[in-house]
Amino acid sequence: MAEKINFVVVVLAVLVGFVSTDGPTDPPDPAADFLETQGDKPFRVFTKEDIARYNGEDESQPIYMAVKGVVFDVSEGKDFYGKGAGYNALAGKDATRAVAKWSLEPEDLNSDISDLSEEQLKSLEEVYKGVYLAKYPVVGYMSYRVLGQPHDEL
Repeated sequence: MAEKINFVVVVLAVLVGFVSTDGPTDPPDPAADFLETQGDKPFRVFTKEDIARYNGEDESQPIYMAVKGVVFDVSEGKDFYGKGAGYNALAGKDATRAVAKWSLEPEDLNSDISDLSEEQLKSLEEVYKGVYLAKYPVVGYMSYRVLGQPHDEL
């Protein structure tokens, strides 16, 4: 009998968690929890010059890129981001604007999103969560994000 009551309590708790007047909630953002998940390991802060060293040109180095000021190790996708690959232009920099605009134009290879449309910002959020947070490990943050600035100095 006690097992049935425990089971019912668990089922009700799960149902209450799914039925909310606030609507659906987004899954937790691993980048936001980065410090907590690293334990004693310090996180790394990257400047534009720091991240540029990880642009895929040196195959002995990992490949890093940033989106929304969060630096990801995209080495697993070296066929996309490595030397000579189609998206190599995004590697070694904060490519937030380029990701939002689906652009590889040199003028878009930066972190400034101040003049983007709502549609572009929505696209950025979807790709950030659906691709980068879902697929690649976070290795640090861009200095502008740590300092609370809206984007890197261009």
